[in-house]
Amino acid sequence: MSPCVHTPGDASFWAWAIIETLRHTGVRLEELLEITHLALVSYRLPDTGEIVPLLQIIPSKGNEERLLLVGPELASVLATVITRLRGDNAGTIPLVARYDYHELVTGPPLPHLFQRRIGWKRDVISTNTLYQLLNDSLARAALTDQTGGPLHFTPHDFRRIFATEAVAGGLPVHIAARLLGHTSTSTTEAYLTVFQEDLIRSYRAFLDQRRATRPAEEYREPTTDEWREFQEHFHTRKLELGDCARPYGTPCQHEHSCLRCPMLRISPRQRPRLIEIIRNLAERIAEARTNGWLGEVQGLQVSLTKAKEKLVALDRTLERSRSTGQDGPTDLGMPVIAKPQ
Repeated sequence: MSPCVHTPGDASFWAWAIIETLRHTGVRLEELLEITHLALVSYRLPDTGEIVPLLQIIPSKGNEERLLLVGPELASVLATVITRLRGDNAGTIPLVARYDYHELVTGPPLPHLFQRRIGWKRDVISTNTLYQLLNDSLARAALTDQTGGPLHFTPHDFRRIFATEAVAGGLPVHIAARLLGHTSTSTTEAYLTVFQEDLIRSYRAFLDQRRATRPAEEYREPTTDEWREFQEHFHTRKLELGDCARPYGTPCQHEHSCLRCPMLRISPRQRPRLIEIIRNLAERIAEARTNGWLGEVQGLQVSLTKAKEKLVALDRTLERSRSTGQDGPTDLGMPVIAKPQ
């Protein structure tokens, strides 16, 4: 059989999908390659009935499975991957058996998300291929390290980046540890030392002070209520025009002036409402000028400028969606986890 030659577009796509999934989940290499369509599930919040998308991670080491919340960025990546696989296989995701080089066994045929066509058949992306995709992406980007040499990244580096960004964004370290599948917060703290030494020094000083006052409360397994609060964080960020993208555990810093806030993500469904707001602001500015309310004119003008900026950004996003052929949301076919009895 002749060797398979992948097109540059194919390699670029899978490099992008791998990097984005690693960056937004912090999963291990083995866990990434084991992700299947069956791992996408959803959970109905008991108090509101809202459906929250989740990604089920089967650990490559350790004894406990875990569920990760799927944010908008990760959802977009997974939806694109699923759409691509379905488009190449008459609307369904091909079933592929994956060979585990650690356990030396071949698993059952499953709808793996990270699979490619190799010659006349399909196969799950191998570890060597994954490293090659990362290295080729870095070479194309011409990124260098502090010495001017080629920059090298491993899949585990993205796991460290995920941990650092999560804690820097305000996520408690014991919850970050659970998301990463760590049994000890000490392991998570070790991940943080690789990047942002200034952050770690400040974080260590903060930990020393906090441990002296209430160590038992800060270094323990999250309670059921704490974990539920974290899961419901996405629900509490729902706004009239879209979603608030502020980090978990942080207060609103803009006094709920959402239209002016850069953290507001406008929902495409709210475009007519946004246009109506822009028209209303223009009418109010004209009225204020007629009546000589100069102070009000200035405040309304700021809101009008921000509203127009958000409309331009929303239209750009919609145009990208149309150019990729995805006019609407992708049906991921996720089952719903029943409420525990």
